[in-house]
Amino acid sequence: MLSQQQSVARIRWTMMLVPALLLASATTTLAQEVDNGLSLGAISKRVAIDPTTYAPAIIAYKATRMDWDTSQPFFNRGANEMNARFTISGLSNDVPISYEAGNRKILADALVNVGTSAAYNFASRLTESLLEQKYPQHRKLIHGLGWAERISLGSLLAYKLSHQHFEQAQLNQYWSQQLGFTR
Repeated sequence: MLSQQQSVARIRWTMMLVPALLLASATTTLAQEVDNGLSLGAISKRVAIDPTTYAPAIIAYKATRMDWDTSQPFFNRGANEMNARFTISGLSNDVPISYEAGNRKILADALVNVGTSAAYNFASRLTESLLEQKYPQHRKLIHGLGWAERISLGSLLAYKLSHQHFEQAQLNQYWSQQLGFTR
């Protein structure tokens, strides 16, 4: 039977693998369409300058860092970490990993999130470009729907990755004030 940590690792790899497979299959279609004006470079550039590629990762990074930073006064006084990903044993309600190890883990998560978001945005931009090639009379509609889709997905992803951390950070700040902890 898989441990919780192994299950989380498998889910993360699956989340990275699925967009990569979509990208690989889309590349075949893209190669066929290159002579019609599509290019891998142009799509990659649009993904690179699109704020929806980075916003979910930045928001999640900030939220997780706030949670981690506001938890430190409790850890310094012997409290256990409830998030299994941030414990020495990988089990919930155990000794937390070091502050530096937590920072590295948070940064690694942000990089994975940027990669995932970039893969989804690449697939979205590729689809948008293919649709614009097929239906040139509807370019504005296709472009607008593409933006709406990327903004919606980016917002959902940012919320899913950050809301619990923001809530925990607020609770940590409240309890730190109530207990008279100083940072």
